Amino acid sequence: MVYEARTYRTLHQQKDLCHFQVMVEETDLDIAVRKERYDARIIELAKAVVREERYLLKEYISRDPVFLTTLEPYQPLPDAPFSVVEMSRAAQLAGVGPMAAVAGYFSETVGKKLAAFSREVIVENGGDIWLKTSKTRRVGIFAGNSPFTHRIALEIRPGRTPLGICTSSGTVGHSLSFGKADAMVILSPSATLADAVATAACNMVQNTDNLERAVNFALNISGVTGAVAILGDKMAVRGEIKLVPM
Repeated sequence: MVYEARTYRTLHQQKDLCHFQVMVEETDLDIAVRKERYDARIIELAKAVVREERYLLKEYISRDPVFLTTLEPYQPLPDAPFSVVEMSRAAQLAGVGPMAAVAGYFSETVGKKLAAFSREVIVENGGDIWLKTSKTRRVGIFAGNSPFTHRIALEIRPGRTPLGICTSSGTVGHSLSFGKADAMVILSPSATLADAVATAACNMVQNTDNLERAVNFALNISGVTGAVAILGDKMAVRGEIKLVPM
């Protein structure tokens, strides 16, 4: 595995929380909890959740390899683990392959486990965030070379959390995308769903004329609460979104 510096992580980091990283094979998480809750036990809990989820997913894929490669909604086997069922459900709503939801699923699953020990939790996995907070927070938007990068942030109030904030890009990172958006940001109580919809909506953006269509598509999916689409110096916004300066 080649390590990729994830400089965008500064955009969601919070000074009042303790951030730490958990890496298990290809899974690379940035996790934040209340400083007084940070200890070896919470690190090991996060690692244990990742190991277990990775094992179940890899074991399933060994029996049903199409699940890994299909780019279309997919019906899993009857005995599929919870992760596969959830990813497949989200992919069905978004119209993409189930692996489009994997990063959001891991963020959400780890976050929910840690939330039993800290009322403040942020889990980020490749730009896909699950957040639970008791105070208003700002999460910056990374949109590659767009002039909006490092200039705007989402303001997230505690009453809206737990919340998934997932970003797909056709110009940043190594994830498969057929779109050209610098950033497609989707908000949903389900990070699994937000991840799948971000992929689908990003795929729709080939030029700036498609930005409005992409956010409208996203908000028409049940469970999606907000969408931001960015390409160059153009942006489309819809739903429960409050943008503030960085």
